[in-house]
Amino acid sequence: MGENENDVLHVEGGKPLNGTIKVRGAKNFVSKAMVAALLAPGKSVLKNVPEIRDVHVVSDLLRLHGVDVDVDGDHGVVTIDATHVQLADVADVDTLSGSSRIPILFSGPLVHRLGEAFIPALGGCNIGGRPIDFHLETLRKLGANVDKEHKDGIHITAPNGLKGAKIHLPYPSVGATEQTLLAAVLAEGKTELSGAAIEPEIMDLVAVLQKMGAIISVDVDRTFRIEGVKELKGYTHTSLTDRIEAASWASAALATRGDIFVKGATQPEMMTFLNVFRKVGGEFDVTDKGIRFWHPGGDLKPVAIETDVHPGFMTDWQQPLVVALTQANGLSIVHETVYENRFGFTKPLVQMGATIQLYRECLGSLPCRFQQRNYKHSAVIFGPTPLTGRDIDVPDLRGGFSHLIAALAAKGPSNVQGISLIDRGYADFRGKLHQLGADID
Repeated sequence: MGENENDVLHVEGGKPLNGTIKVRGAKNFVSKAMVAALLAPGKSVLKNVPEIRDVHVVSDLLRLHGVDVDVDGDHGVVTIDATHVQLADVADVDTLSGSSRIPILFSGPLVHRLGEAFIPALGGCNIGGRPIDFHLETLRKLGANVDKEHKDGIHITAPNGLKGAKIHLPYPSVGATEQTLLAAVLAEGKTELSGAAIEPEIMDLVAVLQKMGAIISVDVDRTFRIEGVKELKGYTHTSLTDRIEAASWASAALATRGDIFVKGATQPEMMTFLNVFRKVGGEFDVTDKGIRFWHPGGDLKPVAIETDVHPGFMTDWQQPLVVALTQANGLSIVHETVYENRFGFTKPLVQMGATIQLYRECLGSLPCRFQQRNYKHSAVIFGPTPLTGRDIDVPDLRGGFSHLIAALAAKGPSNVQGISLIDRGYADFRGKLHQLGADID
């Protein structure tokens, strides 16, 4: 265990979570919308913003580039004035580089505004390879010069400006899709992006860019067509709700045999999750104000799940749900096709009493990039197994929240170390746990 007591949460488990909490905007959207504000001189206003660490990291990065940023955490409003943009000091940017993978998305906007961009080493959760090659290849195709030999990071220039191009992604990468959209909207001519990601957070970013003056269309075959414009203006936009956080609390209700009303949760973005939640035996009720999730009593049922890009079952949904599946009556299978290293979080669950076996084989029918590549990317969970509290080290954002759920569902005390990682994507989760009657300190 570490020695920083502020980074440890003491949990007395075995108590159902009951009550109401509120979920704000999506972590995977708000940071990208903040970057989009760089594209236009003037003021942008983003609403329904969660109080999470990623928002403050991006705010600091924007400020380093001469942008005025005001964060009203109480009301969930971020105001960004990008009238004056400048190159940041390399050393200053580097101090934040380990905190987020967002800096790579600054490339297109900075090249448009300043003619160059500097991208430091990148951080983020250690859940598998998330290479930036797609990002850099996209920028090259749009006419950028990419210097990877710079001693402190990557230097990107475009002496002749960015030009429209045909780009195909071999895998529907969310980050590479965002990169292309942010770079192509002000590029000269037309850009066709095929094989793109179409997650709800991507479509909300498209909505923001359209408000700014961009011309973007999307076809049902995952193809975006972007007609470059000469200039953009600031925007006012309300973020969609964080479907990952909403599903995480739903899984917490299931694992602890509780009853949680998630204010702000919306059905359209969660349909795939809701189907699985119902198959497992959970109950939910959709209202205009949110979604109520509860354990109806009796046995939970085992399921077979394969993660996939949208509209499939989201990879970020599986980790919290796996905790609930340890309490299902029978054999559940989870086949992870998005990240190769997403099951590291199961080791502490096994130490708490869960029966989970990991396999290198694809235990499912979906096309999988990890077939015969020696990654343990399939899990078999046998339940129900009682969980017993223990000391746990948080490995990453989603795995950390899953460990927190396990500690809440387990009998006896647990110490969860490294909870600052959870702050990256779960706003005031300690306050929400108190609201739900959790025994924590």
